[in-house]
Amino acid sequence: MDFKQIQELIKMINKSNIGELTVEQKDFRLTIKQKEEQVTQVLSAPVHAAPVYAAPQPVAAAQPAAAAISAAEKPKTSEPAASNLISIKSPMIGTFYRRSSPDKPNLIEVGDEVSSGKVVCIIEAMKLFNEIESEVKGKIVKVLVEDASPVEYDQPLFLVEPS
Repeated sequence: MDFKQIQELIKMINKSNIGELTVEQKDFRLTIKQKEEQVTQVLSAPVHAAPVYAAPQPVAAAQPAAAAISAAEKPKTSEPAASNLISIKSPMIGTFYRRSSPDKPNLIEVGDEVSSGKVVCIIEAMKLFNEIESEVKGKIVKVLVEDASPVEYDQPLFLVEPS
């Protein structure tokens, strides 16, 4: 089993609800365990050798957390009641971009109207640029993520006031 195949297995485990997977071939054994959005990889070469542990992936980036704390400290003025807002969430882990290329304008701004199917941002994951579409109709009230910052699966990206 080569490194690329192992990476593909890890990706498939991350997208599924499988908690643990073990693959054994002759003198090679691979175990992948998934716990609370973290993947631990245990690689063993020959059965008689000591296992090699790969470092787990970080669960959340420090920058977005700091931005969320500072945003929460600011007094909220002229924002609609949070109870009626809907969030557009990230469908994957990757890097968030507000524009399709560096020389283009932002895809969406605060105050813009969105409808179902309208592209609101780009998320780069493994050198693939994925267009993220709105699933709700309404007005963008707030952008929750800085441009070119990492995002996690199911992380809120935008707040939308439904119409």
